[in-house]
Amino acid sequence: MDELVEHVDEQDEVLGVVDRAEAIRQGWLHRIATIVCHDEDGRFLVHRRPDDSSRFPGQYNWMLGGAADVGESYEEAAARELAEELGVHAAPRFVLKFLCSGAISPYWLGLHEVVITGPVRPNVQEVAWHDWLTESELESLVRQQKFVPDAREAFDRYRNLSRPDESLS
Repeated sequence: MDELVEHVDEQDEVLGVVDRAEAIRQGWLHRIATIVCHDEDGRFLVHRRPDDSSRFPGQYNWMLGGAADVGESYEEAAARELAEELGVHAAPRFVLKFLCSGAISPYWLGLHEVVITGPVRPNVQEVAWHDWLTESELESLVRQQKFVPDAREAFDRYRNLSRPDESLS
């Protein structure tokens, strides 16, 4: 077994511990923690995945993250992934969680956000390129084909939270 994760059900309750590759092959639900990074001007960090990445090579994403380890909360996993992928030590704030159908397999996605005030040191095994984009620039990029599909769904859900339907007021 390589990477162990918690196999969870439709209510995000733990059923057992499994190998992540097996969870993906079998379509078993597991937990993924993601982080949306903002700078002090409110811009979003966007990155391109390395061309040799096993998942979504060369595609753009507005989230960093990965699988939650066994016994790890979404928040703990988000903080760990932030440190591993950007070299930033902070406590990301939980924003939302949803059952993502996933382009590769289904999973629970916990989305967090953090404001980064200092320099970032991207891990080249995870981030081939990065830049800070305005919301409108990100909106344009999200609709492109070379954007991670699951990240597109998360972006739409995030936008719906921050922009409730004004016709209801």
